[in-house]
Formats: sequence, structure tokens, C-alpha cells
Amino acid sequence: MIHAGIELGGTKCVAILARDHGEVLAREVIPTTSPEETIGIVERVLLEWKRDHGFGALGIASFGPLDVNPESATFGHILATPKPGWARADVVSPLRRAAAVPLVLDTDVNGAAFAEMRWGSGRGFADFAYVTVGTGIGVGLIVNGRPTRGFGHCELGHIRVQRLARDDWPGACPYHGDCVEGLASGTALRARLGDELNEIGADHPAWESVAWSLAQLCQAIVCAAAPHRIAFGGGVIDRQPHLLGRIQSMLVESLNGYLDLPAGDPYVCSAELGSDAGPLGAIALAMTARP
Repeated sequence: MIHAGIELGGTKCVAILARDHGEVLAREVIPTTSPEETIGIVERVLLEWKRDHGFGALGIASFGPLDVNPESATFGHILATPKPGWARADVVSPLRRAAAVPLVLDTDVNGAAFAEMRWGSGRGFADFAYVTVGTGIGVGLIVNGRPTRGFGHCELGHIRVQRLARDDWPGACPYHGDCVEGLASGTALRARLGDELNEIGADHPAWESVAWSLAQLCQAIVCAAAPHRIAFGGGVIDRQPHLLGRIQSMLVESLNGYLDLPAGDPYVCSAELGSDAGPLGAIALAMTARP
């Protein structure tokens, strides 16, 4: 079966058409500008694909915070976001009208987690976490095969963690200051280091703080849900792969023998799908749609 997927990110939107086994038939990359412009272009793409190919379901994997409650009057709306113009934007309604097929909506990181579980580093697991470290920090947390749900979706990137000793930089999150995103995201690193960020090597002390903050995030994930694996993606990790080993070592140090991580392959690993995790995540969501 052919499915359509939309990965709506903070800087770009990727529309993708693919078969069940992940074969990509078409892809369009659209800058994320204003809701009217970006969603309008996506509507036109979906209408063209519907006419020329047909598809059975649509998955939308969007940046957040996001109203993911289908019973809510604001289902499919972006909630509080620092991205200008996008707070309270309705993502779902216009795309539902254009596609006219069953639709599944979730966060971009939950979508990426499902893609990794189907085609990548999470294969064979029903309990899995995907962490992206880029402009922001997001966590896709899947428990018993389903994304965590309560009154909203997982926002573990914004938890406050124990600070590395002697590190008193206030952090860059506009909401929380020194939450994990405020300490370890690409945005935080640029705020902390400025132009120096492009010059520093793997031995720069800033990476110790980043690895420690991410290890503390991992401890919270382990203690809350005990996933079988935590996979990392995103631009910061892609450019600084040395962080993965540091995060795992610091996680073990922080757990201090209270919990033993699963034996075998590294528990903290790199996501296998790379930049395709997000778009294929939207396809993985579409594959769960019901008529």
C-alpha cells in the first residue's frame, strides 16, 4: 500500500510518499515559513499525489508542543512555541481536507521512534526511546508499543537535571533556562559559544557538560520507562559522534549500580536511519491509521 507522510519541522517540512516497506516514491522539501504558506504548499503537494498516485493514509509528524488528543477542540494545533507565527496554528484540518484519507498525528520524535523501531535501531523492541539533539531536544518514548500519553505528549527535553559540578552557565531555554534543551541543544551551544562553536574539537570542556546533561536525561528515561535501547539522532550528535560513548559512560556512572543496563550492544547508540528517521516516521504513523 502507498502512504503519504508529512514531517513538519521548525526549519523545513518534508512531504514523502512511500510504500509499506519504506520504498520512497516521491519527496518534497518545503521551507517552514508561515503556517499559511507552508501548509498551503503541502496541501497542493498532497492533492497532486492524490491525483497522480493515490494513497491510503496520511501520517503527520510535527514539531510541538502539539495537541494530540483527537477529542480536543484544538486537536492538531501547535501549542506554546517560540517559533514566530506558529502558536495555535492548525496543522491537521487543512491537510485532512486535502488528503481525504485516514490520518494519524503525533510528534516528530515519536514518529522517528516508530520509524527506528520498524526499520532501524529499535527493530524488535516494543519499549524504545529516540532522542534528537539539534536545534532543540526532543524525546520519542514508546512504552509497550505505544507513545506515552496523558494530558499531552512527552516533553522530556525540558526536564531540569542535576548540573555538572562547576558549571553555572544559566542556560538558553526561553521557558526554563537550564533544562536539558537549554544546556545541550544546538541553540544552547550557539548561545554559549558563539562563533567558537565551529572551531572547537572533541576535547573542548563544553562537550563534558553536554554529555552530562544528556546522560541525566537518559537516567530519567531509564528510571521512568526502562526502554530496551536509547537511540540518538540530530545534527549535534551527527557532528559530534564522540558524545555517544561519553553519554553511556556517564549514564552508568550516574545510575551507580542501582540498575544494570541490558547487556550486549551499546545501550546508548546512534539512530540508524539518520535524516530519514523523521520523514519515514510520518510514513510509520500512516501505517497505523484505521479507516
